[in-house]
Amino acid sequence: MPDLRARFPSSLMRVSTWTRLADGAVPVVVIRPEHPAVTPLPFLLWFHGRTVDKETDAGRYLRLVRAGIGCIAVDLPGHGERPVASMQDGSRTAEVVEQAASEIDGIMADAPAFGFDPSRAVVGGLSAGGMAAALRGCSPHPFSGFLLEATTGDWSTLCGRPGFPASTVDRLNPITHLQGWRDCPVLALHATLDAWVPVEGQRRFIAALQARSAHPDSIALHEYARTDAPHEHMGFGRMASDAKSRGTRFISSCCRVELTDPA
Repeated sequence: MPDLRARFPSSLMRVSTWTRLADGAVPVVVIRPEHPAVTPLPFLLWFHGRTVDKETDAGRYLRLVRAGIGCIAVDLPGHGERPVASMQDGSRTAEVVEQAASEIDGIMADAPAFGFDPSRAVVGGLSAGGMAAALRGCSPHPFSGFLLEATTGDWSTLCGRPGFPASTVDRLNPITHLQGWRDCPVLALHATLDAWVPVEGQRRFIAALQARSAHPDSIALHEYARTDAPHEHMGFGRMASDAKSRGTRFISSCCRVELTDPA
């Protein structure tokens, strides 16, 4: 396997630790800023999308470090340091999502050992990673917010596709399990023309959360009309910098951290 760490710039390497959490089952990179905004450290628990790995998003991690916020970036099941080809080709996506969601509590239990504050944590992810975060949100959790990018909490738009059999969608679809959702801030980012995860489902999910919330203004969906990303899905293309900046500001707000550099 190639050295995935080589994609990190030296400034990020200096503050990153590769390890396994949740009884050694889950490969992660733990990123701790040299100059924390507060201690214990607020942090983002982040899940990448299908076919990539936890090292893919160095730009996001650099923004967090500069803001004094930590990060635990996780390899999805079958990805990165635990590769399984059949878990990357789309045929088992719901299975990947369900397993990733089930691993979150074990990861969070280990977070304080790295100086992280579970009461100041945001969970989020891109595409399949965001689905795992939303699924976990349907039962009691410690998170201060959810950052959901190019993903959906209403799986009905994916039902019948490879990886999303109707029986699994009926059992797990987050929008049908909101009785367990604790009211907290949510930021969803989505390309309107996303060809892989239709925005209509995420619109319905966000509207359902807002309808249940005592603070509906804290729950938002921001759409990009066009990003020029592959399939209008992978990484937000020319709008990537804006998306990462919005995410950093959201995490800072949820974790009660004042940004000195809002970029």
